[in-house]
Amino acid sequence: MSNRKRKATSSEEPVCMLCGRADVDPNICGHMIHQSGIHVHWLCLDLASTVNEARGTRSGSEGRLPLAAIRRAAKEATKKQCCVCGERGATIACAERGCERSFHLPCAQDGECITQFFGQRRSFCSEHRPRQEAQEAPPEGTNCLMCLEPVGDTVSYHTMVCPACRHTWFHRGCIQQLARSAGAFCFQCPGCRNILLFFQEMSIMGIQIPVRLVPFCPLLLT
Repeated sequence: MSNRKRKATSSEEPVCMLCGRADVDPNICGHMIHQSGIHVHWLCLDLASTVNEARGTRSGSEGRLPLAAIRRAAKEATKKQCCVCGERGATIACAERGCERSFHLPCAQDGECITQFFGQRRSFCSEHRPRQEAQEAPPEGTNCLMCLEPVGDTVSYHTMVCPACRHTWFHRGCIQQLARSAGAFCFQCPGCRNILLFFQEMSIMGIQIPVRLVPFCPLLLT
């Protein structure tokens, strides 16, 4: 089980009423919303199953959900146990029919769960998450093209390959960092520079690719 979850003391900043943490990376859970005595990370709330079902479609307007929806998500969370850390407050449910696993957003990486940050924004536990269809494992001695550290000898949650060229390997954490810095308009395979197939597969595999306007992207000129 994950040991990363931490409750704040009275002298610390308020914890999120859903994931129970205050010290989580904002790139993972988004910023903290403070509203009428309620403290919640934006993405913990936005990805909550009850909020998703009630809203149907997503407006993308951060922090504008009614208090009733926030309280309902928090109430439902008390009934759900995280399949990773074992604590209550797990609002993100596996989308696989018949699966009853739920997890906290900050626990997803430890539990090898994913969330797709597009369309219906479905989430999956480690058992039901989509997997890449790489035909071969990385050759012995293959390094991540980004950090130059070994990627191991298997395709795994933490090791990924470009679906276009099939020989550019990288760590999940490295490609996630690239996605955050590049944004949707500049995100491409760091090896073959494929855009469409690479973008589509990384999105399905749970890489969060922020959509933002950029005044200049040198990659678009190459």
